[in-house]
This record gives sequence, C-alpha cells and structure tokens, in this order.
Amino acid sequence: MHRSKILKYFRTVSISLLCTACIPSIVHKTENKTVPAKYNSPQDSTNTAKVNWKDFFHDPYLNVLIDTALKNNQELNIIAQEINIARNEIRARKGEYLPNIDIGVGAGLDKMGRYTRLGAVDENLEIAPGKRFPEPLTDLIIAARASWEVDIWKKLRNAKKSAMHRYLASSEGRNFMVTKLIAEIANSYYELLALDNQLEILKKNIEIQQNALHIVRLEKEAAKVTELPVRKFEAEVLKNQSRQYAILQRITETENWINFLVGRFPQPIARNAQNFTALAPDSIHVGIPAQLLQNRPDIKQAEQDLEAAKLDVKVAKANFYPSFRITGSFGYNAYNLNYLIKSPESILYTLAGELVQPLVNRNGIKAYYNSANAKQIQAVYNYERTVLRAYMEVSNQVANISNMKNSYNLKVKEVDALTRSIDISTGLFNSARADYMEVLMTQRDALDAKFDLIETKKAQMSAMVNIYQALGGGW
Repeated sequence: MHRSKILKYFRTVSISLLCTACIPSIVHKTENKTVPAKYNSPQDSTNTAKVNWKDFFHDPYLNVLIDTALKNNQELNIIAQEINIARNEIRARKGEYLPNIDIGVGAGLDKMGRYTRLGAVDENLEIAPGKRFPEPLTDLIIAARASWEVDIWKKLRNAKKSAMHRYLASSEGRNFMVTKLIAEIANSYYELLALDNQLEILKKNIEIQQNALHIVRLEKEAAKVTELPVRKFEAEVLKNQSRQYAILQRITETENWINFLVGRFPQPIARNAQNFTALAPDSIHVGIPAQLLQNRPDIKQAEQDLEAAKLDVKVAKANFYPSFRITGSFGYNAYNLNYLIKSPESILYTLAGELVQPLVNRNGIKAYYNSANAKQIQAVYNYERTVLRAYMEVSNQVANISNMKNSYNLKVKEVDALTRSIDISTGLFNSARADYMEVLMTQRDALDAKFDLIETKKAQMSAMVNIYQALGGGW
C-alpha cells in the first residue's frame, strides 16, 4: 500500500512536469531607451525642469492661482484616490502569499437513517457500557484553521511587485497631471492678460475713430466731403464698439475656466495687465534629451507600467506550473458540550499538502499568458512613443521660442510704423492731399497690427510655459 502511494505521487509529478513543458513560446520585445544626444540648440546640462514653479513664475497673482489649484482641483483629488486604491492593491497582493489563518466555532445536528450504513454502525456502537450514541447526534467544534499556498514559482510575489509598479505609475500620473494643470492655468492667465490689453487697445482706437468721425462731419458741413465718408467712419466706429462685447465674452469664459481649474465657482480673477507687453520670458535651459527620462512624469509613468507588464507575464507563466498548498487545523471536536474541552480525547488536528497541476483548462491559461505578453509588448510601444513625443515637444518649443522672439521684434516695428502713419494720413486728409479711405485703412491696419502684437506676446509667453512643461518641470 505504501509503495503504491509513492508510485502515484511520482506519476502525478511526472504528468505535471510534462504539462509544464508545453508552455507556448512567446516573442519578447525590449524597450529602446536611446535618445538623440542633443536638441536643435547648443548642448548644456543645465535644465530648467529642475526649477520649482514658484521660482519659475514671477507673477504673484498667477502663483496664488496655481497654489490654490494644487489644493482644490477636483481632477487632482480624484487621482489622489486612485493612488490610494493602488496602495491598497499592494496590501491585498502581499496578503495573498502569507498564510491565511482563521478561528471558528461551529455546531451541527446529524440524524442518520437506521437502515443506512452509518446508521447501522451507530446502532451497534456504545459510548460506554449500556450507553449508545445520542440520536440525533450533535456536532460541536472550536478550531483554528490555516491554509498557505507555497509561492514556489514567485507567482504571488511577482503579482505584489506588479501592483507596486502600478502604484508608482499612478503617482507619476499625478505628477504629470500637476505639470499639465500648472501649464494650463498659466496659459489661461496670460490669455486673460492679452484679452485685457486688446480690449484697452480697442477702446483707445474707438476714441481715435470717433475723433476722425467728428472731423469728417465738420468737413461734410463745410461741403468739403460728401455723406459717404461720414457713413464709412460711423460704420467703423460701430463695428469696433460691437467688437468689444466679443472680447468681454472671451474674458468671462477665460475667467470661468481658470476658476474651474482652481476648483471654485466663478469670481473675478485678480491680475495686473498693465505691463503685459513688457513681460520678458525667462531664459530657458533645455539640458540634454537623456534628462527627459528622469524629469518627465509621463515617461516615468510609462516605464512603471512597462515593468508591471513584464511581471504580469511572469505571473501568467507561473499558472502553467503546479501549485502547492498546505492546509491544517487544530482544535476541539465533540458531540457533547461537556466533552468539548477535554484533552486529549476531544483534540482535533489535521495537516495536508496538495499539489495541483492544471490539465483541462490549459487553453484558458495559454490565452491569459498570450494576452499578458501582448500587453507587455503594447507597454513597450507606449513607452517608446512617450519618449518620442516628449523629445518632439521640447524640439518644437525650442524652435517656437526663437521664432516668437523674432516675430515679436518685427511686430513692434510694424506697430510703430502704422501708429505714426495714422497721424500722417490724418494730416494729409485734413489738407485734402489724401482720400478718406487711406485714413480708414491706416487705422484698420494699425488696430490689426496692435492686436497681432498682443497675440504674439501671448504666444511668446505660452511657449515659455509649454517648454517648461515639456521638459518635465512643475511637479
């Protein structure tokens, strides 16, 4: 009998090893972490991403908005709860490879039929001389039970490590959200300053056009011009007065959007727009591309997701191997409460080991294994795409900063030339040496150039914000 049990055990182990050898082969893919040596700019290891956002932005009103948003923004708070969920997942995975121990108390009642096998046995057994088993038979138990799956193939430990990497990925995801939030508030704030300046320029231009309209009316009364110039100048004034309300609507929407990001109901945004055109972007040091791997939270998030996916493949592979579980219990068991805590007669203990190898559902295990590998390959591509996008964003903004600087310098000269041309054209018109349309078109061109100048300054400030974000600064 003993020999047959040994043979049965070796037969089971042999079948398990044979089935383990049937693990399907998969194609492994390794991520490419190489990046270009430099951007399209002089190489410098100094990196603006290391600068804290409080030191990067010098506007106190903007800094208050950012600081409030980091505390109250709902999306950030949602992500914080996702991080808590990921942290709890680590605890759950850790508990899976520790022994599971519980204690229980139970009671039951059992009545066997007299003409059944067990009933016939009970009928002929005596507890003591002249005393038979009670009928029905009670069953009382108090015992501690333990079960433990021995983590031979590191399946459970790898699952715990995978949960750890996903927790770290969620933390990096929050950091990435912080950089986006700071950049979005800063860009919206500069847009608000630009709208304020455009509204002020429009008001001053309306004053100039109203003065011109007054002169044309006087010319009309003196019979020097016809009714047509009067109507043309009047229409131009009305058009720009109407244009004010479109800007006011954009100001309201931008203020409301900033308030939404800050996590509060609409209210006026404190700001100082007087010196907007005098704002000078800080000098930016882009460093070297390799620093993106440490500074960009989205790259670090993709890297953690990739490490988790690699471990998931190992976990899926471990499902092909036999699992070994140990179970045991210790306590007291009796049919009568008077005998329940009586040693050693009522002592109960069990100890068992179980080796389990999946045989029937191997197609499901193979599918799970192949899916885990496909997700790992997907994570590799996502990591490489994230690195490529990060490099592209920095490269774009490096060029953008340079182009916006040159464009702004030229726009300043254009505005200066057109502003002077307004006085020239007005003087020529008053001396009947220029047509009224020349005055009107000069005023239009000057207004458009001033608007373009403000837009270029806003784009210049946005480029500074965007490259700070692209480098991974702010978190």
